Amino acid sequence: MANLTWPIERNPMHTRGDMAKALHQIVEPLQPFYSKGSARIELGSTGTSYTKAVAGLEGFSRVLWGMAPLLAGGEDSALWSTCLQGIKNGTDPTHEEYWGEITDYDQRAVEMAAFGFTLALIPEKIWQPLSAREKENLYTWLNQINHREVYDCNWLFFPVMVNLGLKRAGMPYDRHIIEQNLERIDHFYTEKGWYTDGPDAHCDYYGPFAIHFYSLLYAKWMGDEDPVRAERYKSRAESFAVEFIHWFAKDGSALPYGRSLTYRFAQCAFWGALAYAEVGPYQPGVLKGLVLRHLRWWFSQPIFDANGLLSIGYRYPNLIMAENYNAPGSPYWALKAFLPLALTADHPFWLAEELPLPALREKVMQATPRFLVCREEETDHVVAFSGGYPHTTEHPHTAAKYEKFAYSNRFGFSVPKAEWGLAQSACDSMLAVSERDNLYRVKRVTVESKVTDQWIYTHWKPWPDVDIKTWLIAGLPWHIRVHRIVTGRSLDCADGGFALGLEREEEKNQTLDVRMNKEEVLAKLPWGATGIRSLYGNGHAELVYPNANTNVLDARTVLPVVKATLEPGAYWFVNAVYGEPGGSGDNWNDAPKVDVTHAGIAIGDGTDKIIIHEAMFD
Repeated sequence: MANLTWPIERNPMHTRGDMAKALHQIVEPLQPFYSKGSARIELGSTGTSYTKAVAGLEGFSRVLWGMAPLLAGGEDSALWSTCLQGIKNGTDPTHEEYWGEITDYDQRAVEMAAFGFTLALIPEKIWQPLSAREKENLYTWLNQINHREVYDCNWLFFPVMVNLGLKRAGMPYDRHIIEQNLERIDHFYTEKGWYTDGPDAHCDYYGPFAIHFYSLLYAKWMGDEDPVRAERYKSRAESFAVEFIHWFAKDGSALPYGRSLTYRFAQCAFWGALAYAEVGPYQPGVLKGLVLRHLRWWFSQPIFDANGLLSIGYRYPNLIMAENYNAPGSPYWALKAFLPLALTADHPFWLAEELPLPALREKVMQATPRFLVCREEETDHVVAFSGGYPHTTEHPHTAAKYEKFAYSNRFGFSVPKAEWGLAQSACDSMLAVSERDNLYRVKRVTVESKVTDQWIYTHWKPWPDVDIKTWLIAGLPWHIRVHRIVTGRSLDCADGGFALGLEREEEKNQTLDVRMNKEEVLAKLPWGATGIRSLYGNGHAELVYPNANTNVLDARTVLPVVKATLEPGAYWFVNAVYGEPGGSGDNWNDAPKVDVTHAGIAIGDGTDKIIIHEAMFD
């Protein structure tokens, strides 16, 4: 293992030098894991959807996302000679570590984008040192991407990145592919800066750390040659920035939501790309604060293993929540966050004083991702209440990653180990239903939804003869869920609150304080309090201890639920859910009230009263 002068968790992350040091601290432990020919990084034995050899290339290529900005900014790295040797061998068809001929929809197309990025950023470091034969090998290997199909999503940018790199290195490139793919990506644009990741796809972090990230690189590199498109990308990024900033908390943490969370601090890559492309709407000090606070937060979490390697997982090593395409080297895509190193020390980003988040509204509607984002400044709690999606994907745990009622920066979310029992299904922020057989179903596809500035409506059908409509009355620390359940079969129902982590390394007092009666349950620890209260529907409260490693933030959790047993018929099932970081539970006694009227369910008082009834969306 590399000899580090001090561990990364002690890195103050205030200056450009600190960021450069952090990159060294992340990549230097990789040195012993390079293959004999330096063309692969072999970090572990866990499997993925592609071969071990391709996974080795992936580990190699993802280092370039951090290494290229470091060198572009005038720094040096002893690791670069290893990278250069790996490029020579990996693109040499006669070498035993040759990266091979690619096919349609090949993972190697993903990794080629890092080489295009590096060619564009530092051609004098990667291209000029090569011999004529080595240049031909690299060009020939990369040019394969222009003759292969890629998935109809953010993948369309990978050929664009390769061709921009070839162009900036002075080599032949395919302008038609660039135009064709960029025109197709425009079809994924919706409004206010939001992209979906493909046709009929989700809005998630692939918008900021992929599509916007590459768009801003294009705008920076092609502004003179393609000014109209460059300005369009800049304008969209500015619009997106004022929406996306609501996903971040004062302490630097961001909302865990969607797939590919093992890329961790790539969550802030968008802010660095804004600075690199010199795009508003925020001044450099705000962007600097967003990036550095985010990295400080991540570097204080247990995301590295004993060898100093990034693990698969989110806040801790966790294969359960991983994707089928997460190999041991996959997490190093997070190095996209280091793009600001390409800015020299005299750039306004680095000269600026780090500034806090600007004043943000306590509640904001984001129509495209179907979110109502709420924040509580005192506890630094950010929650996205979600309307879900009318489509699904083949990726693992789609329901958990996109269809829960709420996603919190402080309580995270959980993924199931199985459908058997509440402990394995880990149904936090979900309504789980069972046919009295202990096999629980949750919402995987939303039939219809509507988001307003006060509430969210969703409709789903776990079986053809079971119809569930839910209204979420968003707020913090309390929110209300009104469920209208019409069932043709006998059901067991469980409405799950926020999952609370049971252990924190930095806390001495680990004693769980539980208050429970038939209608309500509250669980408290020094770092948080979570609870749920039955308001209507004859539900009874209890605590569930989900299986270990189901939550993305905490390995062991406790989950408050309200359960009910229903015979065939129509029912109202109304619960108030409580989640407050800090553990005081001071607001537990201020639960909201509801009244059952002839019109339905009445929530609130006077002019603020909301009447919910089934006919609203019949």
